[in-house]
Amino acid sequence: MQWDEFAKQCPSIAKLGEERLRKNELCLVGTLRRDGSPRISPCEVDFAAGHLFLGMMWQSKKALDLLRDPRCVIHSCVCDREGSEGEFKLYGNAVDIQDPALRAIYRKTVFARINWEPEEPNYHLFAIDIASAAFATFADEHYAFAWDPAKGLRRMELP
Repeated sequence: MQWDEFAKQCPSIAKLGEERLRKNELCLVGTLRRDGSPRISPCEVDFAAGHLFLGMMWQSKKALDLLRDPRCVIHSCVCDREGSEGEFKLYGNAVDIQDPALRAIYRKTVFARINWEPEEPNYHLFAIDIASAAFATFADEHYAFAWDPAKGLRRMELP
């Protein structure tokens, strides 16, 4: 499901996740290499047209991974060892975006954020088809939220 549908079904985790991703304008994306081993890479994120977009350099290893096997995890950056700001995770599939209208919206969104935009067609653009999500914090309270369409939202206390 697209980001806007996820945000409707699970607004609590979506709000926390969007705050973290927008704050750093960066996430870590986990992909699968050709041999099945994991790869983790930094990636900029943008929200536009109801999607969570990941733009990538042309022919980058992470983009090639996603073109071959779209399964991925998106993880917010955790900037202190205590994890006090919380960590957000999305699991799903990367969808290769070729639609010129969506690519134009993405480029305008990037330009508004950093006064630069990628040149067509020399970049990869993916939207995340969300399957499940989680948020955990180890600040004052230790808890985690998990969500998927079948089980809905669950809260778990952490030790």
